[in-house]
Amino acid sequence: MRDHADPGPILDLIEAFRRSKTMFTAVKLGMFDQLEAQPQATETLAAKLDLNAGALGRFLDGCVALGLLCRNDEIYSNTPAASKYLVRTSPDTFAGYILYSDQSLYHLWAHLDDAVREGTNRWAQTFGSRDALFDYYFRDPAATTTFISAMNGFGRLSSPLIVRGFDLSRFSHLVDVGGATGHLAIAACEAYPNLRATVLDLPRIEPYARTHISQSPVADRVRFVPGDFFVDPLPSGDLYALGRILHDWSDSKIVNLLEKISRAVAPGGAVLVVEAIVDDGRSGPVYALMQDLNMLVCTDGRERRFAEYRSLLQAAGFTNVESHRTGSLLDAVLGIKA
Repeated sequence: MRDHADPGPILDLIEAFRRSKTMFTAVKLGMFDQLEAQPQATETLAAKLDLNAGALGRFLDGCVALGLLCRNDEIYSNTPAASKYLVRTSPDTFAGYILYSDQSLYHLWAHLDDAVREGTNRWAQTFGSRDALFDYYFRDPAATTTFISAMNGFGRLSSPLIVRGFDLSRFSHLVDVGGATGHLAIAACEAYPNLRATVLDLPRIEPYARTHISQSPVADRVRFVPGDFFVDPLPSGDLYALGRILHDWSDSKIVNLLEKISRAVAPGGAVLVVEAIVDDGRSGPVYALMQDLNMLVCTDGRERRFAEYRSLLQAAGFTNVESHRTGSLLDAVLGIKA
């Protein structure tokens, strides 16, 4: 009955943006970085970050309530989760994705109503250019670093689960198409000792990729090749990976890319698609459906159901298509070329 409806979920959603914006701001201010170096009192931290001490005290207490900080005798320190995921120098940091969310996604989502009304992304409305998507992400070195760090943070969390979702031991050469820092290629080579990998991405990504690859334990089996996967020839391989690539584009562009991969790979080769897969009935998972709305405000693409990916892959000549749920943020689809 209506009188007994639980208001909890509604109240939680009303306040949800306050919690995320608090974390975004703490990362933006460099608060977790300062506290990682040394636990500090409010006045000390305020002086280092040039902040109002009274306001900062209220802000720090909010972060304690969110489980991001600890307070002991008025000295604040990072929780283990903050040290691992919110400190910018941590290898597992999400700081890049948080900054990217604060600088870009937060503003795009402010126009979600117009996206639903018109069915198009909000780049022109928010940033002044219809074609600004990746140009905006790569507009200067700082923005490029933020975006690449964002993709790397999520990739380090999901890629080890992805590459173990199927038995990939029969493949000898993985081509990570649009592979950014190479987190998927690195995870695959760590899981399969006989595998080599090539990361293909834009020339501007090369310095970031080479840094991450050189610091990995499989640096001798992973190389970077600069190129535009829509325009340039693809490196040869028997397994092609597309990690968070297809959701950016329309079906027509996806078909063209999958057909290009199909022409490059011999029969028995495969393509590995890494995306957030929507349930068949479009009832979940919540993350995938929220990511689908993210694609609405950000791109010309969307998140898809497994059946949709299967149809696209089969149309490009990939049969025996199967999916794998990782239980994390991203899932996988593997298609074998007939």
